[in-house]
Amino acid sequence: MRRVVVTGMGALTPIGNNLQDLWKGLVDGVSGAGLITHFDTSKFKTRFACEIKNYDPANHFDRKESRKMDRYTQYAHVAADEAVKDAHLDPESTDKDRSGVIWASGIGGIETILEEVKGFVTGDGTPRFSPFFIPKMISDIAAGMLSIRYGFRGPNFATVSACASSTNAIIDAYYYILLGKADLFIAGGSEASINPPGIGGFNAMQAMSTNNEEYATASRPFDVTRDGFVIGEGAGALILEELEHAKARGARIYAEVIGSGLTADAYHITAPHPDGIGAINVMKQAINEAGLKPSDVDYINVHGTSTPLGDVAETKAILTLFGEQAYKLNISATKSMTGHLLGAAGAVEAIATTMAVVHDIIPPTINFRNPDPAIDQNLNLTLNKAQQRTVNVALSNNFGFGGHNASILIRKFKE
Repeated sequence: MRRVVVTGMGALTPIGNNLQDLWKGLVDGVSGAGLITHFDTSKFKTRFACEIKNYDPANHFDRKESRKMDRYTQYAHVAADEAVKDAHLDPESTDKDRSGVIWASGIGGIETILEEVKGFVTGDGTPRFSPFFIPKMISDIAAGMLSIRYGFRGPNFATVSACASSTNAIIDAYYYILLGKADLFIAGGSEASINPPGIGGFNAMQAMSTNNEEYATASRPFDVTRDGFVIGEGAGALILEELEHAKARGARIYAEVIGSGLTADAYHITAPHPDGIGAINVMKQAINEAGLKPSDVDYINVHGTSTPLGDVAETKAILTLFGEQAYKLNISATKSMTGHLLGAAGAVEAIATTMAVVHDIIPPTINFRNPDPAIDQNLNLTLNKAQQRTVNVALSNNFGFGGHNASILIRKFKE
């Protein structure tokens, strides 16, 4: 039986522009929220988000190169480059036919669409579109460009399942390695949707927080005063590798991916199933695939978006599946710090979960002040401060609009 391990990680997030800074921000309970600087928000219901700080494309690309990429693709390159370096991976000495890239984005190049359509609409009707419009906009182009960058000729595609997209990417990479289709993948996701259509569109759905007065603490999962998610941007990348392949090149092994789950709510385009049926089934699938019991799980990094419906449904699902064991778990929602990175959320949270397994530290759920009577307060939601505990097995959940559910199970590596 082939085994799949994590040998490298990279991150570009609102609380850290690399892996180590992200982890420090998570452990320290740092909020990534601030007033939006990307555009004028004076007419918008939401005027804050979790933006990346101190990002300058000139530090990573020459000007000509960066103009051919939407920001979501730029973010993908930055995170993937760090993951490759972190894995001490030399693409030139890697079997490129057995190495692939699976990269996710929930929305893709929405900023590129905005700029190109704006130029057409404000013009005289002459179709003066950039030849890079379509390649910059499509949601598979980051996967394709990363494949070109490293010369990896194995499986190469994008996954799209809204906010579960990059968890799907990791799961697909995991499956393809188990099936023997490849030995190594760059897997992850990126998103760059803090722009007028992104903010305006989610506002129109009433999905996003409008708490402009308390923007720094507006992402407050499980708190009764939560009023929607806080949008974020960025990227997360993981190097997944077949165990014997990793050992043969002397790779450092962070942890092992041992199970996965994929289900649908089949209920509503945006609302979660009120009984959490899809969430129950997806966690059960991941645990069963690994040959474990719910009592073997130490930590769940929940989807936990700070929406009134979602947080209740997910905690109910955990109680239903885990029973009394639910009270022995640590549960935390790292979106309270990073915001919701949409298609990149799963990858960044898989990194957070892996680091929790490596360091035996549970990142907190910050900004909690007021208990919600609809959420069992006997659950250990790791409120406001990180907690130390042995983490042998951890689960990471992500759920997306459309009713998509994805979970991955990560374990401390042992021979």
